Amino acid sequence: MTGIREKMWLIIAALLAVFLITGIVFFCIRLSGLQPTEIILSDFKQADINGDVHISGSVARPGIYATRPGDTLTALISSAGISDNADISGISIYVPAKGEMTQPQKVDLNRADTWLLQALPGIGEGKAAQIVDYRIANGPFRSVDDLLKIKGFGKSVVDNVRSYVSTGE
Repeated sequence: MTGIREKMWLIIAALLAVFLITGIVFFCIRLSGLQPTEIILSDFKQADINGDVHISGSVARPGIYATRPGDTLTALISSAGISDNADISGISIYVPAKGEMTQPQKVDLNRADTWLLQALPGIGEGKAAQIVDYRIANGPFRSVDDLLKIKGFGKSVVDNVRSYVSTGE
């Protein structure tokens, strides 16, 4: 009986050895098929953006803002003053290529303050105040030609500013 038991333990030990060797062989075959992953660590260098950023849309002070090293998008937009009805999920950024011509910024007659209107050709402090007063008294401008309704604004003045202004539409 002891001879049979010894043979059984020998067979069990042999089977365990075969399973163990087979498992190691399959593991080695699978491991050899894996490709190593290369990890490259590089220093992140923040771009030094020097130039101007044009901010428009639903902001209190649309315009061109000069950037300084370390400026963030949040800081620039905060400078322009986010309006209550602004949809901040729809912010878009466009970076033109070198030499690319961009459209000039237009001043919104229905939102611009007097200081911004004074930057327009042929519009001084008095005419800028007249534009704001007219807008307050009569509501928003529907077209640039509505400037002709203001005393002292002739066709030549309106034609001089036409390419620089909009009515926000």
